[in-house]
Amino acid sequence: MIERQHINALKAIVGPKGVITAPENMGPYITEWRDKFLGKTQLVLLPASTKEVARIVRYCNVHGVKIVPQGGNTGLVGGGIPGLEGADEILLSSRRLVSEVQVNANGYSLIATAGTTVTEMQEAAANHDRLFALALASEGSCTAGGITATNAGGVHVIRYGTTRDMLLGIEAVLPDGSIINELSGLRKDNTGFPLSQLLAGSEGTLGFITRVCFKLFPREKTHSTSWVAVPSPKHALELLGMARDICEDQVSVFELMCRDALDFTFNHIPGVRDPLEACHPWYVLLETASSANNSALDQRMQSLLERALETKIILNGTVAQSLDQRHLFWRIRESISEAQKLEGGSIKHDISVPLDRIADFIASATEALKKAYQGARVTPFGHLGDGNLHFNVMQPKNGEKEAFLAHWEGMNKLVHDIVLAHGGSISAEHGIGVLKKSELARTKPTEELDAMRSIKNALDPNGIMNPGCLFD
Repeated sequence: MIERQHINALKAIVGPKGVITAPENMGPYITEWRDKFLGKTQLVLLPASTKEVARIVRYCNVHGVKIVPQGGNTGLVGGGIPGLEGADEILLSSRRLVSEVQVNANGYSLIATAGTTVTEMQEAAANHDRLFALALASEGSCTAGGITATNAGGVHVIRYGTTRDMLLGIEAVLPDGSIINELSGLRKDNTGFPLSQLLAGSEGTLGFITRVCFKLFPREKTHSTSWVAVPSPKHALELLGMARDICEDQVSVFELMCRDALDFTFNHIPGVRDPLEACHPWYVLLETASSANNSALDQRMQSLLERALETKIILNGTVAQSLDQRHLFWRIRESISEAQKLEGGSIKHDISVPLDRIADFIASATEALKKAYQGARVTPFGHLGDGNLHFNVMQPKNGEKEAFLAHWEGMNKLVHDIVLAHGGSISAEHGIGVLKKSELARTKPTEELDAMRSIKNALDPNGIMNPGCLFD
């Protein structure tokens, strides 16, 4: 238990509006949205300024109080949930770190406080005829600090990169309470270690991010969106190559979906329907985009689909003829995770594999899973354009959810070993958190783990920042 004197001292720093102590009000902060992780804490703090964050962290460092940082609590690996594994930790939330987004249209950058949502940054950029390029299903809830701490990906990585690629700098509070500020927006700065890049993807283990400076891009003014059926992932990759040849660097989205994942969506999500009449084994959501008002995107897309049909790379396809039809395509894709939750138990793998090996990986892993787990339904989907798949496995039809989920650790090991055999990564965009901590220790080379621990010990010698995350 955290001593009462420390609780009172920390409460005094933020005042009554920045404190939650009643257990009945803590649900949104201590529960992961999939209900896989339920934490506990004596204190949730919601500072309203960087100075308040610094005072909190400095006090905790001096008195040995452990901190779990949290953004929008949209994570999937338990990295932002306090009190797991019996730990006594306070939760430090960025939700009150909100202010107007500062957009520098001429400099193609914006600065946002840590509690600003992705949607708010997208809207602020659009108001200045610019694009904030990160796009993901949780964009209405996930925040600037959270996406940076986890190096979020999303559907546009194929064209714009991950959060780290869009990052120009951060302001953060280090574990001793000191503040670093790299918010100048410089595109070139060779003055030593890039601290902002170090903190990106560190999952709150090296400091608490308070503000972020991101790159902006020319606003996408025209889109061409198609829904395409393909015989296999191998054919999908051939379609990707052809799309890049014909549409060049305008390919903005390339999402792969298996039929089972779509059936869950059509069965559980009201208002969605199959864009194609016949059923096919695999599908691709392909979108191209341009910053020009009068582009030839649809003509290029039509040429692509015609050539792909002629060469039997695709089985069928349709190009969205209206904004409503485009929204339908996107709603189907973005509803898959929700539909899987409604379908039953799902064991998840957020993996990446080199593009030229991803079809072989899908075949090998699917065969191994079906052999080891009778009746399990393998339902891969995700960002094929950048090699990242959500390689999820659903419980057997009419099976028991809890009995199936008990296989989580063993199934992860099976899939991750196949991932590594194909030169891939066990975590593409969701991070390690608590969920994959043992798998990181098992699969990461010792030399790399030792280097990571050395950095952690140098910046956080007292081990107060998210001590249960990444490694012990």
